Amino acid sequence: MGWTKGKLLTRLAALASLSLTLAGCAPVPNVLLGADPPGDPPSHSILDGAGGPSLAKPGNRVTLLSRGPEWLEILFAAMEGARDHINLEFYILENVLVRGRSLEDLLIEKLRSGVAVNVILDGYGSHRTGRAVLERLRKEGARVLVFHPVNAETILRIDAINERDHRKILVVDGKVGFVGGINLYPVYQNQSEPGAVQRRDFHHVLWNDLVARIEGPAVVELQRVFFATWSREKGPAVVEKDYFPKVAKAGEERVRVIGSAPKENRALYYIQLLEAIHAARRRIDLCTGSFVPTRQMVEELVQAARRGVAVRLVLPSALYHPVIEIAGSADYGALLRAGVRIWEMPEEVLHGKLATIDGAWTAVGSSNLDERSVLFNQEVDAIVWGRETASTARGIVEERIFRSREIALGPWRRRDVFERVNEFFASLWRVLL
Repeated sequence: MGWTKGKLLTRLAALASLSLTLAGCAPVPNVLLGADPPGDPPSHSILDGAGGPSLAKPGNRVTLLSRGPEWLEILFAAMEGARDHINLEFYILENVLVRGRSLEDLLIEKLRSGVAVNVILDGYGSHRTGRAVLERLRKEGARVLVFHPVNAETILRIDAINERDHRKILVVDGKVGFVGGINLYPVYQNQSEPGAVQRRDFHHVLWNDLVARIEGPAVVELQRVFFATWSREKGPAVVEKDYFPKVAKAGEERVRVIGSAPKENRALYYIQLLEAIHAARRRIDLCTGSFVPTRQMVEELVQAARRGVAVRLVLPSALYHPVIEIAGSADYGALLRAGVRIWEMPEEVLHGKLATIDGAWTAVGSSNLDERSVLFNQEVDAIVWGRETASTARGIVEERIFRSREIALGPWRRRDVFERVNEFFASLWRVLL
């Protein structure tokens, strides 16, 4: 992608000092997990203690959507069916097109039909979203909240600039919700859409992502996460609608929706993922769009592999964010030596976030396996207790592995000096990634 050795070294060196300055202000929480689980009891009984199942809502149907570019079509179809309200919270929210119809046109049409529209978008991630689009939506009655806008007032505030709303949430009528990795971003458009390749945003590369469609009582929790941000960030008064209708049972899965928020010192998903990894007895499959793990995460994965758990990681290559992936590859040695198997996806942008453990516990959402997701980002994830969802998740992992290349310990040990130097510099500022 045009990254030279000189360019990588320059960028790494320039940011290393900034990382050292800020790292002391952002300690990664140490999660107390107790002794390594003894014996080999049924995995489901152990995992019942991971992720707060007592807080999970029973009676949900979860559909994992792993194939694009129909993601945007499915989201558009859900919004088209809205009768009461549409709530959107996205890190990147742009005026995407589906079958020649823009998001702006769709939302204005729904507003004119009496549907309330409430929008949260991140000020940095959505910096390309035209002001004119947002003003037209406001004029038509939409309520819009920009999370930590990037402007002259905030540019010198490290806390405001560094803390981002990385969530991806769509709730329609309080009855169906979507959570996952995809943004409302032109890279997900069908390549035949007008304007789909007008920008250099990796349109020519396949984006590998994941979204969970949730029906049932857990949608109420997704709605609460949305309105918690709205309230905390002092969004404008919303139109009175039936935001929390009574939701009937839709399936058999138990789901807990988790909203992690750095301002509240709530690294909730990180804690519960560590608990599940710590409890695993047979299998751990993890996919992520960014791999810069905490030291405790590496230690837990190493310990799991050493006690006989089959640990597989499907990770992005340096195709999209080369500097970030260099930082993550610094941990390959410890993981590979312990028996963890690692694959990289070299020809696609791996962006989907997925964890599935022991065929019973599955998580999908916006959190990557990186320190930024723990320390700085607002994230949202759904933890699912159910074998049907876990089976589907495992199939997705297998499909990703099929299209990836495995990283073996021998070749990794023989990497050149340039790679080792970059890993060293990257390790100094990994907290910012």
